[in-house]
Amino acid sequence: MLPKLSLILGGAASGKSAFAEALVMATPQPRIYIATAQTFDEEMRQKVAKHLTQRGPVWRTIEAPLNVADVLTELPNDAVVLLDCATMWLSNQMLAEHDLAKEQTKLLDALAACPAQVVVVSNEVGLDVVPENALARRFRDAQGALNQTIAAQADLAVLVVAGLPMVLKGELP
Repeated sequence: MLPKLSLILGGAASGKSAFAEALVMATPQPRIYIATAQTFDEEMRQKVAKHLTQRGPVWRTIEAPLNVADVLTELPNDAVVLLDCATMWLSNQMLAEHDLAKEQTKLLDALAACPAQVVVVSNEVGLDVVPENALARRFRDAQGALNQTIAAQADLAVLVVAGLPMVLKGELP
């Protein structure tokens, strides 16, 4: 059985989303996918459509690029939720010029109050070189802070590298 809150971290194309989906698929509960990506171009529209098809009808998908906290508080307690991903959510908040501290607090409070089990996918962005511009450095720092606060709240934290999971906190079900 999955814990109340799980965090799955990894780099781009590390296998973190596939690992998180497999964790959720191993449960018998109804599955809800909270998608945070926004489709600004044809390539992204095709990528989203492909993922929807791959997941199939066993998932209920809710698109929430900005309002994840509101969605989390309204979910049924018998569901398992995959939030993919916190990195896109953070990017969306920054692009919308929202107050990051306020939005992060709302998200963390909603994760704590959510009646369902939640698996959060997020990118680990702190393993690379220091970005060359101020916006990228601000994003990297904000993502690192967000990951740390979710990890502190989570019962399970897993880092996925090359498709291989490494448990950082807790135990895999």
